Amino acid sequence: MAAIDQLMVLYSGGTIGMQAGPRGLVPAAGFDARLRERLIAEPQRRMPPWRYRELSPPIDSANMHQGHWLTLRDAIVAAVEKDGCNAVLLLHGTDTLAYSAAALSFLLLGLGVPVVLTGAMLPASVPGSDAWDNLFGAVDALAQGLVPGVHLYFGGRLLHGARASKLGSATFEAFAELPRRRHGSRTATLPAGLDYHTLRQPVNLAVLPLFPGLRATQLRALLDSGVQGLVLECYGSGTGPSDDAELLEALREARRRGTVLLGISQCPHGHVAFDTYAAGDALREAGLIGGDGMTREAALGKLFALLGAGLPAEEAEYWLAQDLCGECADSSPAGADRP
Repeated sequence: MAAIDQLMVLYSGGTIGMQAGPRGLVPAAGFDARLRERLIAEPQRRMPPWRYRELSPPIDSANMHQGHWLTLRDAIVAAVEKDGCNAVLLLHGTDTLAYSAAALSFLLLGLGVPVVLTGAMLPASVPGSDAWDNLFGAVDALAQGLVPGVHLYFGGRLLHGARASKLGSATFEAFAELPRRRHGSRTATLPAGLDYHTLRQPVNLAVLPLFPGLRATQLRALLDSGVQGLVLECYGSGTGPSDDAELLEALREARRRGTVLLGISQCPHGHVAFDTYAAGDALREAGLIGGDGMTREAALGKLFALLGAGLPAEEAEYWLAQDLCGECADSSPAGADRP
């Protein structure tokens, strides 16, 4: 864990830097000026040597999409390889903060520096805002030494980038790691073609929760729309309507076309174990790969990283079942630090 020689502060927008507009809060550029003003006003706050970049224009994170993930990935890699930074702080809106943290966890595999994402529930300009505590708390966490990888800092807590979820919309402790059961151990060696050097392309992905009354025609319409990968949020430990032959056949047809089907639990504390119930085994037989204890954010980000790298369905399915950065395992590989 090296000391910070140069910190890159990347600002993508979000509530932390928003200002009032005629229709409500809107993203505003130039957050670096506000950060410098805060450092002058509160000299007890400490920053290592730092540089600054911002997304142009900064966005409300509700508008985040895969293209932005790739832009952020490129900016982080450039900060390390071109600007000589050995730590990165990414300021991001909270609506999709956990999604971006998860996606970047897979897009930055092997980068070798710590990356911390944070944001705020109230703009930095508002009295009583959590913005500065989150920002400087994230900086302090980096200064104390973090293992390489993606982390999320919020409300005084440092969270794993591929395990965090937003649980609240009106509390400063809005993010947490859900205690979802995980199995297995970390992949000891990164697969060729899946580290941060790998360029990705946009992928047509979808997420669908199972619910009582879901019709096969609804599922088929989604699968027939060109979806390359589907995260299916199953009941409990990975069950679904096993007596609906038409729905199961829609899944089989999609799998035969090469669509990757990933099953996760829709329970906040759940995990997938298809062999527990016959209703789960029916989904596995129809072509679903078990996502163990992955969150929705991690499942979506991992699917994007794998399919966006151009992997064929069979290879993507293999790596979906392996733990790449701690997203679905509690243990690290031999000799590795656990983030």
